[in-house]
Amino acid sequence: MRSYNLFRRRGGEALFCAVPESCAVPRFVGGRRWTFGGRIDGSANLPAGFDDRAAATAVRFNGFYLFQCLDEDETRRSSDEP
Repeated sequence: MRSYNLFRRRGGEALFCAVPESCAVPRFVGGRRWTFGGRIDGSANLPAGFDDRAAATAVRFNGFYLFQCLDEDETRRSSDEP
């Protein structure tokens, strides 16, 4: 499994963007709407909603993978941020 940098969109929808460490961060992730959410690698627990096979396909075509977190606790934390 690849290692990804994870970015979380601020707001209630718990939208995430996973970007392989070897790829450039997409321009839309810049600014105040997104925040760094950590790192994903093979040794860590994957966020709910992350699909490694779908990520590999999305990265091949786009250079990043967008997904919605299905974990209620994570969704709550996202909506609590300013």
